[in-house]
Amino acid sequence: MQGCKKTLALSSLLLALTGLPAACLLAQPTAPVAAPARIPATAPASALPAADAFFTDPALAETRALIVLQDGKRLYERYGSGIGPGTRLISWSMAKSITATLIGELVGDGRLELDTPAPVPEWRDDPRGRTTLRQLLHMASGVKHLEAGPAPERSDTNRALFADTSADIYKAAVAEPAEVPPGTRFQYNTLTSHILARLVSDFVAGPKATPDQRRRAVRTFINERLAAPAGMASLLCEFDPAGNFYGGSLCHATARDWAAFGQMYLDRGVVAGVQVVRPDWVTFVTTPSPTNPGYGGQFWLNRKPVDGKDEDLFWRAGPADAFAAIGHLGQYVIVVPSRRLVVVRLGKTQDEDLQPVRDALARLVNAFPAVAP
Repeated sequence: MQGCKKTLALSSLLLALTGLPAACLLAQPTAPVAAPARIPATAPASALPAADAFFTDPALAETRALIVLQDGKRLYERYGSGIGPGTRLISWSMAKSITATLIGELVGDGRLELDTPAPVPEWRDDPRGRTTLRQLLHMASGVKHLEAGPAPERSDTNRALFADTSADIYKAAVAEPAEVPPGTRFQYNTLTSHILARLVSDFVAGPKATPDQRRRAVRTFINERLAAPAGMASLLCEFDPAGNFYGGSLCHATARDWAAFGQMYLDRGVVAGVQVVRPDWVTFVTTPSPTNPGYGGQFWLNRKPVDGKDEDLFWRAGPADAFAAIGHLGQYVIVVPSRRLVVVRLGKTQDEDLQPVRDALARLVNAFPAVAP
């Protein structure tokens, strides 16, 4: 697990006092804290203790919200201290899956194509200009990038989010030079997602739009094509000073609305009888990419990753059809079609301490048997 999903160490400066990034300081609870829902007696006996452990086992701290849905029914819902159903909680890199969903809308509209060069003007006259939209979505652009490492101040992602290149995150992203041919290497790259987010902006606001015009147009597009029809009324995404949508890092929503996002994907893009996301797009984002079987189109897959490590989901424990939006500090929206499950875990756990959380998520998911198709 990498980048916004791994060691955004500079963000610790923002988290030190409150445990919340600066963007979340205004996102205080707007509803009373709910008592934990109890998984029905018809569910497996191991499901309730597996869920409660997120709030009772110190190794799984700090869980701020946990929701379990099966067949769209909320079986379990519990919050940490000071958090409630109305609290917007940060996405970190789960925003990448939001961005992929918006890109899918443009592909469905015929305004973007997966297998033609991505319309990035700054790359037009050099080797990067051959990079397709599909390769961007698969994190296979081939550009040189430093996502994380022992010197966080040197990370391209940290610099673009928090430091010297943060005035225009898109400018920072397109400045990354070619290193290997596109489509030949998987490299998790948060700035790639910000290029995708800028493509959304360019198509809905126009490439010559002012920062304010970009913000307004993208907010409208997010609301009309995703938030409203998917039942995610709380979804709030941020923008940089140049009006670029932080599509790789910074969206906020309540735990219930993150669960609604997962349910939409579980139901093949259908919400309340309406096809919000095309089923072929659901298939695309959940299909293993050529350069990493553990990654699809800005979603993580529960398959053995190209590096063979256990830093994303729980491929050794299965089930193989699980997929997820995952974010830094332990944000998860996990979808398991074979068990008709959506599991949302939101919190603040340092990435180097996340293995117990991943193990606990595997236990919770595996407490539910596969259901008949």
